[in-house]
Amino acid sequence: MTVTLRRAMLALLLFAALPLAAVRAEPLTIESGGEAHVFDVDVARTVAERGRGLMFRKEMAEDYGMLFDFGGEGEVSMWMKNTFIPLDMLFVRADGTIHRIAARTTPFSTQSIPSRGRVKAVLELKGGTAGRLGIAAGDVVRHEVFGNAE
Repeated sequence: MTVTLRRAMLALLLFAALPLAAVRAEPLTIESGGEAHVFDVDVARTVAERGRGLMFRKEMAEDYGMLFDFGGEGEVSMWMKNTFIPLDMLFVRADGTIHRIAARTTPFSTQSIPSRGRVKAVLELKGGTAGRLGIAAGDVVRHEVFGNAE
């Protein structure tokens, strides 16, 4: 095979694999005050995905979020390094209950934002979303990560 033919075949294989590698947004619902708020979320399941998170994004849809799945419950800490937009961080227990909310976190801050308790996941939403929708500690997040999706 010539070098050109090999490169063309490799490019074709990579192009065909793109849909498999694309991140697919998943539905997530927060039950709060008798209302159901639906978001499309990307789920960060690997160390690399959790490490990158929402870094370098300069805008975010009102109904979008990122769910960081830590696998098991434990105390976790987040930060805002290389994050351009304020976020609401919802620290969520294994049963889907919101443990605490760090609202409107400061862009680019390297200050630790702790869970202050054992959680399974952190949901990041556009800054101000929790307050605007009345989402609070004790509300329930429904998603397959918590085994309570409907």
